Amino acid sequence: MHHPPPEDNVIRALTGLSTRNPWKVIVLWTVLGLFLTVLGQGLLYRVTQAQSGDFLPSTYDSAAALKVAEERFGVKPDANAVTVLVARADGKPLAEADHRRVGALAERLGHRRVAMPAPKEDGPPSFLAEDHSQTPKVAPAMVAPDRSFELLSVQLTGNSTDPGMHDLYRAFRDRAKADFAEAGMRTGFTGGLADLVDTDEAEKTTQTVVGIVMMGLIVLINILVFRSVLAAFVPLLSVAVIGGAATGAVAGVAMLTGITLDSSTPSMISVVLIGIGVDYFLFLLFRFREQLRAHPDLPARAVAAEVSARVGTAITSAALTIVAAFATLGIATFGQFRVLGPAIAVSVLVMLLASLTFMPALLAVTGRKMFWPSRALKREPRPGTAGRVGDLVARRPVTLVLASVALLGALAAGLVGIRMDFGQTSGAHDTPAAATSAEITRALPAGVSDPATVYVTAKDGRALTAEALGALPQALAGLKGVGQVGGTALNDDRTAARIDLYLTADTQSQAARDLVSGPVRDTVARHTPAGLQAHVGGTAAIFADISTAVDHDLRIAFPVAAVLIALILLVLLRSLLAPAVLMIAVGLGFAATLGASALVFQHLLDKPGVNFVLPLVLFLFVVALGTDYNILISDRIREEMERPGPARAAVARAVRHTAPAIATAGVVLAASFGSLAVNAAPSTQQIGFATALGIMLSAFVLSIVLVPALAAILGRGIWWPVRPGRAQGRHHAGPPAAEPHVDRVPVH
Repeated sequence: MHHPPPEDNVIRALTGLSTRNPWKVIVLWTVLGLFLTVLGQGLLYRVTQAQSGDFLPSTYDSAAALKVAEERFGVKPDANAVTVLVARADGKPLAEADHRRVGALAERLGHRRVAMPAPKEDGPPSFLAEDHSQTPKVAPAMVAPDRSFELLSVQLTGNSTDPGMHDLYRAFRDRAKADFAEAGMRTGFTGGLADLVDTDEAEKTTQTVVGIVMMGLIVLINILVFRSVLAAFVPLLSVAVIGGAATGAVAGVAMLTGITLDSSTPSMISVVLIGIGVDYFLFLLFRFREQLRAHPDLPARAVAAEVSARVGTAITSAALTIVAAFATLGIATFGQFRVLGPAIAVSVLVMLLASLTFMPALLAVTGRKMFWPSRALKREPRPGTAGRVGDLVARRPVTLVLASVALLGALAAGLVGIRMDFGQTSGAHDTPAAATSAEITRALPAGVSDPATVYVTAKDGRALTAEALGALPQALAGLKGVGQVGGTALNDDRTAARIDLYLTADTQSQAARDLVSGPVRDTVARHTPAGLQAHVGGTAAIFADISTAVDHDLRIAFPVAAVLIALILLVLLRSLLAPAVLMIAVGLGFAATLGASALVFQHLLDKPGVNFVLPLVLFLFVVALGTDYNILISDRIREEMERPGPARAAVARAVRHTAPAIATAGVVLAASFGSLAVNAAPSTQQIGFATALGIMLSAFVLSIVLVPALAAILGRGIWWPVRPGRAQGRHHAGPPAAEPHVDRVPVH
């Protein structure tokens, strides 16, 4: 007698409980989802921060510099520097009287508290929103050589991604603009918050339109596939509820444990959850429709219970591989990865729980109405394109394997000479902040609003003088690429010194990173007097160190994640050969996607390289989501092979039944990721393009063609050492006629 494995019993118990008590489950999830969504919105900006340097381990030079800046110079971790340009409204050079007036106005601004405006209606609840009201630090920075303008340095403290902080900056900007205008001066604002707020305002309309178009496209695809109103909207609504619950859960856990999340984590969570959530719901819907057709005489609730249990096994396998891939990042040295991985892993577990409870409950409640007004339930559909593809895979597997590998190999060739780009510039928006930055750069070094900084301390903690630094400032001034060196500044108790370097290259460029991590650090090491220690900090130094940390982490995370995914597949597929086939296919898909991204961005569009987070994002999304589709098709192939008959016929049937679900899920997911490609930030454009391409390759090349073709070649041997079809398969049971109530449905 065949006993199902223990995880099947757990899945069946969960889905069975949900389909027997659907309304209780739906109400529980809805209440929980709404509560956690509101909680998450309020806590989000308290548990995230946008300063990348704070995620570096203390062993890195720029992290040590940050520590000196915070401990000795009182620089706050969430300080946002804004550069204010002040010039005469009539365009004439600044006179001595003008400088005095600018100094007086700057002092007044630096002593006046800025109140944060009330939160907007679409923001977090007012009782949860953080009040960022504060008195800004304002100080004169420098004057242009031609006296056309003077620069002021302004510091506002708070999470730069918080909409409340954006409102506070706008309040400060408007007040400063009005004060200087009264004195006959014009102002410009750039750097930090100014760039962020201006870019957000410039992108707002585009993002709103793209969001509406995206949702419309997903709904349209579902309507075309299911010819039904409910099937088009229910997946999106349910995923929104679950996504809110997951984000709230992550924010709550971060608040309780004191962990700080990176500011990109919430958006990454929502993209991942929309992707896998819609995928899982579509897998259930396609199988539900298929079984309702096959068993018109059975109650829809009984069909929902059996379908959810059967597909739940594949969904659980798929979700656990994603959890394994993301959880691997918990061992990363770069903190941004270390918090992102577990946060997404927790979110995916929430989505998995919902897929085994909330989604089955929705199927049980809606039943056949889910597909109204379509009449597709009353007739068996024609095989169509999926049937023809299945027949072709069964007839010509070797040809299709060779063609797939040739295509993926050609795209993977782009990996030759691939370079990583750490540029963080926000794109080509013609914003006021960009115009101000350009005006400053015409008269001063490019890095003037964001200097590289050398911090010097004595090893024995003694007091320092400017003379104690010896020839270090002069040696730095002589470096090619350093446009200007600021004066030596000592802290209040004279235990630390600071030297600002104004680079001629844009702080966020590769040239600045190479200069700081090479010649600047070498010069500091050679010219720091004995008994003193020096660290190089600033944006360029931080990104140079992040580059090193990311390279180190990827070399560790990729193999560990691959081993974990392989082990999970071994346990879930109960085979040695099938996991190897899936891992090779997914590895090819990853290499092809990254190679294609390098071909497009580095070679075709002549960008500095591919964004530094792209390999990681592709690995997680393409490998994890590609494995989802592969598990779904593999699970169906095994199920079909449990029936008597030739193995190739089983593969053809599996492709015919599963290809529409994979194709629809792939198109929906690729479209949602592809929407990122219209973002102004080059890094986001790359992530949007590459993930969309990777998902399309995973769905249409790997899962619908390559994996089934390999299964057709290997036959039932792919499941070695336990080959299906030799005995009665565990899912090939006849109708439960002898049972007093219908609890199980034969699912073929």
